[in-house]
Amino acid sequence: VEVVHISGGELESPDAGDPARLIRLRYREAAELVRVRGKMAVLMINDLDAGAGRFDGLTQYTVNTQLVNNTLMNIADNPTNVQLPGSYDETPLPRIPIVVTGNDFATLYAPLIRDGRMEKFYWEPDHDDRLGIVGGIFAPDGLTRADIETLVDEFPTQAIDFYGALRAQIYDEQIVDFIHAVGVENVSRSVVNTTKPPQFKQPNFRIAHLIEVGNQLVREQRRVQEMSLVSEYNQALTRTARPGQAEAHMAQKANGQFYRTYASDANSASNSNATTMAAAQASPERNARASDAELSSLRPSLTPETQQQVHNLLAQGYRVGMEHVDERRFRTNSWQSCTILDAQDDTQAFDAMERCLTQYSNEYVRLIGIDPKNKQRVLETIIQRPS
Repeated sequence: VEVVHISGGELESPDAGDPARLIRLRYREAAELVRVRGKMAVLMINDLDAGAGRFDGLTQYTVNTQLVNNTLMNIADNPTNVQLPGSYDETPLPRIPIVVTGNDFATLYAPLIRDGRMEKFYWEPDHDDRLGIVGGIFAPDGLTRADIETLVDEFPTQAIDFYGALRAQIYDEQIVDFIHAVGVENVSRSVVNTTKPPQFKQPNFRIAHLIEVGNQLVREQRRVQEMSLVSEYNQALTRTARPGQAEAHMAQKANGQFYRTYASDANSASNSNATTMAAAQASPERNARASDAELSSLRPSLTPETQQQVHNLLAQGYRVGMEHVDERRFRTNSWQSCTILDAQDDTQAFDAMERCLTQYSNEYVRLIGIDPKNKQRVLETIIQRPS
């Protein structure tokens, strides 16, 4: 089968219409392969959701995104009549299957993925599938069936790619040892400018060593998940950044206004009166920072930090929501909405949060704060992890 590839990164261009034209051109190329070579052909679009999906309200939606969606729907509806812009060919084309890959098709245009246009397949290998695939990955390394089962059972929630990365890490150890042995300044002389390339011995593929290296990779994964620096960085990336606003934001944090979005200079004057009126109308009890002891007495199942965050969000007029995800989908960041709270006071919000935490007790649950005016998220923090 001949495969014609398109990357999700090719679905955007400075020139409007180029990605849609590219899809039509590659489709006709695949049809030409069928006609000339007499072989089956498919058009493969990798990571379609990364190029044409919308992940949140801040994702730019361009004319090219509209044209890509429209082109794919048109091809699905008329697979034998795919024309290039500015020309017309009456000869029907052979039907070319279009295979797309992605992590979250829920971000795509809904009419594009409806039944009849797209046949969806979610690949979730079972235990036997994982044993067979991992056994193939380590086939040249002499691992026994029992070793493969031990390795798979040790990391049951990891993706298949994890085991390929684990095997590559074993070889990387030899490269690191080689660099330490010859010195960084002598690497080129020992590898490139030599008639005798370096020889490496068979790596250590004992099951105990594989598990040790695998645990190192898992620890690095957890560091990335737990640091959550992206939330802090995105506060600057998703709002207007101008001189002096960073200092103002730090002053807001010092005053307890943790989640106030940046406002442009044009809007600051008009918003100042409204902000003053809102502050005057808010009750002192609402704006006062509750103590940890008071918050702990409200809901023992919620930490004081979580209750304080909810208190601050509601006090500043933001909406509070909850999202959940299981361990497997946590790696792909495929969160699902639990509830959006319309509560106006802490008690109602805490009641709804406890119901969500109870319903999804064995999953990750995170708290989100939403600015209803700008439709932007001002807070994302994980408040529950699987036991």
